[in-house]
Amino acid sequence: MDTAYAIKKLRENMGMNRREFCDYYCIPYRTVCDWEAGKRQMPEYVLRLMEYKAEIEKLTSTPNQEIGELGRASV
Repeated sequence: MDTAYAIKKLRENMGMNRREFCDYYCIPYRTVCDWEAGKRQMPEYVLRLMEYKAEIEKLTSTPNQEIGELGRASV
């Protein structure tokens, strides 16, 4: 799978809408929209850092290992 799917899956697993997700990570709303739509490519290390933060802060409802594997599959 690609990073567009992985970032959307991470956001959904965190139980956040796009605005909340953007505010939580201090990322511009348009950037996240473009990542999810596949218009822009998110660096893999950014996805890994976001997954790590969510895991450490216990914000995901499922293990991030699955999401991380999805994000790395496109590289």
